[in-house]
Amino acid sequence: MSKFSPRRPFGRNTGTVTVIEAKVHRSSARNARLAFILTAVIVGLLAAVVAASSIHPILALFLGAAIGVPSGGLAWVLVRIWPVLRLLWWWSIEIGLTTAVITFWVQLANHTSTPVTLVVVALVVGVPAAIPTTRRQLVAWTWCLVVRHRLRVCFAQFIIANQSGSLPLILWARPTPVGERVWVYLRPGLSMADLEGRLDRIAVACHAATALVERASDGNSAYLRFDIKRREVLTATVGSPLVDVINPDTPTADRPSPVIPTALDLPDVDAPVIALPVQKKPASTANGTKPAATSSSADADDVSDWI
Repeated sequence: MSKFSPRRPFGRNTGTVTVIEAKVHRSSARNARLAFILTAVIVGLLAAVVAASSIHPILALFLGAAIGVPSGGLAWVLVRIWPVLRLLWWWSIEIGLTTAVITFWVQLANHTSTPVTLVVVALVVGVPAAIPTTRRQLVAWTWCLVVRHRLRVCFAQFIIANQSGSLPLILWARPTPVGERVWVYLRPGLSMADLEGRLDRIAVACHAATALVERASDGNSAYLRFDIKRREVLTATVGSPLVDVINPDTPTADRPSPVIPTALDLPDVDAPVIALPVQKKPASTANGTKPAATSSSADADDVSDWI
């Protein structure tokens, strides 16, 4: 649904403010018609079959139609307004917080004087901001709200959605020691592989250092978990309780540093002695002749046989 504003004087045009995309609008209208027909027919037939056991079949058909048509209309309304419900879900926390703040201010202003109202507001706002722990928690939860909307912008701008234009459902977010963790439920048409190649763009859109994505459920690949990292906790300096155990009056002992040779002094190294094998002379026979050749030489081919 788009809201067009008329052309203003001096030739300026204010443009278009898009609340619901046209593709999503057409898809929801088609799905609403299908939901109405299926719900009306199924509920009407079931009601007619049940009623036919106690009344005339023709009257049962009319009764089934009287029950099925309103049921189909209810299904049509739910499917038709689903894009609006999803938009309200995206802004549900902000809407709830704004309503609570306005209600608190109105009730406080009606039951107290102006100075008392200002003092109470200053305490409610100033005390959490002055305490470091509370202030860090408020900042962390504020970033969770921001990251939910930044992820929605990523899905709408440069991540491919399904054919009907429906964006994934961003469920919840909570702070972590390094940033935020967001749970997302993908619609048909997207997979985790499509998101892994765009994590650098997601990190830029979320004003973070890095972004990671992994499956949040072993049995459902559409249920994913995003980890938005803004800082690295492994490089931080932490206190150790062992420092309080050590007595500061304990004298320090000088430990001699070992001498590590930097080069190899060859004259100080004894050369290894290599023992050579002793060759035995062939024993002679009793008449002074040499012994016969071995079997390997006897088996060798005679060159004269080939001449």
